[in-house]
Amino acid sequence: MFEKKTVLITGGTGSLGQALTQRLLTLNVKAIRIYSRNENKQVEMENKFDDNKIRFFLGDVRDLKRLSRATEDADFVFHAAALKHVPKIEYNPFEAIKTNIIGSQNVIDACIDANVQKAICVGTDKAVSPLNTYGATKLLMEKLFVTANHYLDSEKHPTKFIALRYGNVLGSSGSVIPKFIEQIHTKTKLSITDVNMTRFSITMTEALDFILNATEVGKGSEIFVPKLRAYSIIDVKNALVEILENTGSNIVGIRPGEKLHEVLINADEMRYTWKIKDMYMILNPLFDRFHSDKIPKRYPDSQKMDNYNVYSSEVVDKIPASELKQIIKNSNLI
Repeated sequence: MFEKKTVLITGGTGSLGQALTQRLLTLNVKAIRIYSRNENKQVEMENKFDDNKIRFFLGDVRDLKRLSRATEDADFVFHAAALKHVPKIEYNPFEAIKTNIIGSQNVIDACIDANVQKAICVGTDKAVSPLNTYGATKLLMEKLFVTANHYLDSEKHPTKFIALRYGNVLGSSGSVIPKFIEQIHTKTKLSITDVNMTRFSITMTEALDFILNATEVGKGSEIFVPKLRAYSIIDVKNALVEILENTGSNIVGIRPGEKLHEVLINADEMRYTWKIKDMYMILNPLFDRFHSDKIPKRYPDSQKMDNYNVYSSEVVDKIPASELKQIIKNSNLI
């Protein structure tokens, strides 16, 4: 699918962008364009990869003219650029709207004008019944992408827009495991928000597999969600204590806007959700082509979702403590 194709990644210097770049280079792409606003990260990434298939574009997704230039003749666009830190966005909501919502609209417009084959936005569980501004902006990003396919019926604008939704990658910057490891190394008590808290677990390798599978399966207007297990915050704490040492812990409480359990598909979305290739697919009820009687023909391997009333980290299978311990050891974080 990607052989001899040109791929643009917005926010491409981030952890996902770099991992996706590494994977795409193994698929014999023609070129990868990295679009981001941080010149230092671009220099670091350029030195790290040292591959003439990679092109670096300085620019902000808020700048449609610059973004359109970067999108020219691209076959696939992965939109990962976003402001992401919940407390910062709560204090600076206008800036999040400019980047996460208006910036996403700019990506859509640029892709339509360039006749990109497929455009894929990378979302988050926080978009589901959002409690914070970040989640609300990412929900609107999803809505923009899955409704942009009104243009699908026109031969002039063939771009297929797809949305992806998953939680934090295990061990990613700002997530709980690196934070706990740092606290243990500095002999600090671990900051436990709530002993009942659970989170979905996805490794970077699993995230990449999911992204590429969804890109292949997607026909436009779907939201794809990976099939995942979960872990509890206490199991993470216990695993790290066994691997490293016990420096104690404090219960600090849940931050404003933070959920006790992650939700990737809410109860209302379940009515439009189907299982396909180890993924869940939320279809857009606005479109006639997604009516239930038409799904088996459009997606031959799909089955109607019937596992859960809500797809939450509270109800899915949990990773056994011994396996979680091994996953942490293999994460190269310790």
